[in-house]
Amino acid sequence: MTWGRYGSLVLQHMNRNCPLHLVGVDRRMEKKGMTTYQEINAAARSTQDEIKVRYTAKTHTSGGRRGGVSRSDDGRLDVQFSAPGIPGTGTNPEQLFAAGWSACFISAMGLVANKMKVKLPADAAVDAEIDLCNSGDVYFLRARLNVSLPGLDREVAQAIVDATHDATCAYSNATRGNIDVTLNLA
Repeated sequence: MTWGRYGSLVLQHMNRNCPLHLVGVDRRMEKKGMTTYQEINAAARSTQDEIKVRYTAKTHTSGGRRGGVSRSDDGRLDVQFSAPGIPGTGTNPEQLFAAGWSACFISAMGLVANKMKVKLPADAAVDAEIDLCNSGDVYFLRARLNVSLPGLDREVAQAIVDATHDATCAYSNATRGNIDVTLNLA
């Protein structure tokens, strides 16, 4: 989407308490001394788009991935962490990320399917694999989303998966350009 002289903006992730991340921002804005917040507000005003915060998740985490804990403010999440590959009873950030992304992806596929006037199979599933990688001192993630849409024509299923990843899934939008993602349709 192009917003006037400000260039092409792609909102990747928004939250009241997080910075906005923009791709392809016209750097003339920086020369004018505008902050990211001002850039997005100017862009939103120019298109009359209203930005709505649908939900804000709040957690408190201490101790990190080795023996740490994380709790949500509403008490619905209370987890202990343990590092992958070593003994421990807790989960790890990569497992939580995989669970969150796959749940979001399934819900987003439902939205896409509804727009396409297609019924999403009740047994739709996503097996998410998140790799924690490193190259020297640099750590990064890679992801594979293995999608199962039994009973749908392959072309229809592929169209749903592509549209979901390209625009609808918040996790896909947040990670676009930041990690390698492979989509596999079973």
